[in-house]
Amino acid sequence: MKLQLSEIYIYPIKSLGGISIKEAKLEQRGLQYDRKWLLIDENGTFITQRKHYNLAMLQVAMDADTITVSHKTDLSQKISFPKFESTSQRIQVRIWDDTSSGFEVNAKVSDWFSVFLNMKVKLVGMADDDQRLVDPEYALNSEIVSFADAYPCLIIGQAALDFLNEKLADPVPMNRFRPNFVFTGGEPHIEDRFGEFYLGENLFQAANQCARCVLTTVDQETGIKGQEPLRTLTSYRTVNKKVMFGQNLLHKGPGTMKVGDELIVKSWKA
Repeated sequence: MKLQLSEIYIYPIKSLGGISIKEAKLEQRGLQYDRKWLLIDENGTFITQRKHYNLAMLQVAMDADTITVSHKTDLSQKISFPKFESTSQRIQVRIWDDTSSGFEVNAKVSDWFSVFLNMKVKLVGMADDDQRLVDPEYALNSEIVSFADAYPCLIIGQAALDFLNEKLADPVPMNRFRPNFVFTGGEPHIEDRFGEFYLGENLFQAANQCARCVLTTVDQETGIKGQEPLRTLTSYRTVNKKVMFGQNLLHKGPGTMKVGDELIVKSWKA
């Protein structure tokens, strides 16, 4: 059985469209630039597609110096900003039960997003010295994380999606689940049983299964919310009243990986 890395994704701005890349740099918090920025409301609370479905319509692009956000169907709605731009005032950010911190990119960018969402928001980049910790119940070495929900990286086997789509009248793409890594080979949900494994030369530890939410029901090309695939997943992927799909990961040390790397399992969960 050969397991092989087939796709890599980063999501520079949390809850906006992700970017498919061929090679990635693994840093302390996860993949470089993954969930480095996010939108917050006037209370400093993070904003996602869970409530604001239209965020799905915003696509992020990056080059060496610039980040560009554009509407997927209305190209007149677009804004760019320098990748390393920020104001000097530190802002407290609330993600679930965590308190983190960052710096607003600039007022113009925040105003653009405020108009799009019809509410006052700010676009904030994570402070380089922020130490947002992974849940200590699952952390191995006081790992830190970006503005991702809880863990540095997420992996899903292509077989898991194929198995789900066999059960759906209208198949869904992988972007409903927003993984960092997709791999081919093995039976559906083989990632549930991963212990430690290598991607290229990078050692990962499977932390726990990823609990899925209403975001999976938002079509990433239209911004329209439906009932699937959550309704179907509930029928066969429920554990302790939570729908599980994919595996949250911790990693040991920095490195790089590229599409085509072999995934080699070092240990399996009981």
